[in-house]
Amino acid sequence: MTRKNILKYVVIVGIVILAGLALADALGVFNPKPYTAVSHGSHVHYVPHDRDPDVSIGDFPTEEPGPGETITPKGKIVRK
Repeated sequence: MTRKNILKYVVIVGIVILAGLALADALGVFNPKPYTAVSHGSHVHYVPHDRDPDVSIGDFPTEEPGPGETITPKGKIVRK
């Protein structure tokens, strides 16, 4: 292999790795919290990972739960 071919493959592998990391981040792999902030117009709703699919995003809280609190699958903030 020529030096030019090796460089081409290194660049391609680098792009694939970066794209994989971006996809994993978008899917929430690196999110340590049990909920995700979902942008909804001019505000954000905090939605748990195990949310009830029958509940609208608009029914979830717009403020982040405090320490010792969690969000139920139905969208209520409760004590842990």
